[in-house]
Amino acid sequence: MADTTQETRPRWWARPDLDYVGTDLHLGGVNLAQAAREAGGPAYFYSGERVLANLRRLQAALGTTGLETRIRYAMKANRYGPLLTYMKASGLCGIDACSPNELRHAVRCGFRPGDVSYTATSVSEADLQVLARNPDTWINCDSLSTIRRLARVSPGRTIGLRVNPALGVGYGENQLLRYSGERTSKFGIYREHYDEALALAKEVGLKVEGIHFHVGCGYLDAQLPAWREVLQSCRWFLDRLENPRIVNLGGGLGLPHVATDTPLDLERWAGVIREAFGGRGVQIWVEPGDFIVKDAGVLVLQVNTVERKRSTTFLGVDGGFNLAMEPVFYKLPCEPVPARLSTNAATAWQAENLRTYTIAGNINEALDIWAENAALPEMVEGDHLVLLNAGGYAAGMSSDHCMRAQATEHLLLP
Repeated sequence: MADTTQETRPRWWARPDLDYVGTDLHLGGVNLAQAAREAGGPAYFYSGERVLANLRRLQAALGTTGLETRIRYAMKANRYGPLLTYMKASGLCGIDACSPNELRHAVRCGFRPGDVSYTATSVSEADLQVLARNPDTWINCDSLSTIRRLARVSPGRTIGLRVNPALGVGYGENQLLRYSGERTSKFGIYREHYDEALALAKEVGLKVEGIHFHVGCGYLDAQLPAWREVLQSCRWFLDRLENPRIVNLGGGLGLPHVATDTPLDLERWAGVIREAFGGRGVQIWVEPGDFIVKDAGVLVLQVNTVERKRSTTFLGVDGGFNLAMEPVFYKLPCEPVPARLSTNAATAWQAENLRTYTIAGNINEALDIWAENAALPEMVEGDHLVLLNAGGYAAGMSSDHCMRAQATEHLLLP
């Protein structure tokens, strides 16, 4: 069996569109060190072609289920306007929105209201007024309160119910990435309240023709047995609908973060869907976010400090966790790599040429550490550092903490 440790696979992340050309790292044919210099500061770069490739891979896998399927990209993962417009032009997906402003933004980027599903929680009266003005937008209601109040402003509407199977699945053993499980969650309607929700919808004149569930984020191949259990469990909810048309599986499909992660096998994933819902005459909708955009994007920062403190060598960079919160908030691994090497990649990444660094951001908080004990080719002040897997939940979650300037965003097209 091949050794898959990080030490023996230092460039496990490399692929044809993301690798070194000579000494310079390229994404989608673009030299990232040069692009970063031209950007003049912290910058996100997104490969449009990688996004479309991910959509096509997912579409092909769904095609093997024998079911009618739709992809609704979860735009909270990345809402960059040019990227959304590019995705709309491809015709490969619709949008899942979770706020009125996301719905409006999707429409401004070219999507029709009917291309959008709306899945939100703690829905306000103002939210409902926006939804009432968009009757073609599909709504997934996650509470009895939303059902009751939606009927007042949008009577007779056909809706889905977000359900909670009390089972969760996410990246590894990370409980922060599970939206459902033993701990009671704010998301969705549990079994013990489901009949009440169906009766209420009928009483107020709403037609329930679909179910929705999203139980966690970032699951990979190792978590497929748990995800199968989720799907099997959710058939209970579907079987209680008078006219079941749509099963929305939510998102949560993950990507590798470290060398030891085994990628999600899309054929196996599709087989689990086919096993659970094949022959039931329903449409299958999915709402991937990370899976579509995460590995299509990078965040490029500049090294401004290389300094040893006690037994630790720090690389200080010109951007902190305010630009990409997942490593701090969700404890997700961060993979830093140099944008430019001093020698060819084969030599630079040999074990004997690597140095151990702790990557520190520029926010005045002790937790502002990108990565600890990162094995990298030698770097000096002025070099650019590339943080991989920054296409999802990075710019979209960024803040102005410490009044640090935001990074610029750039769409790379072939």
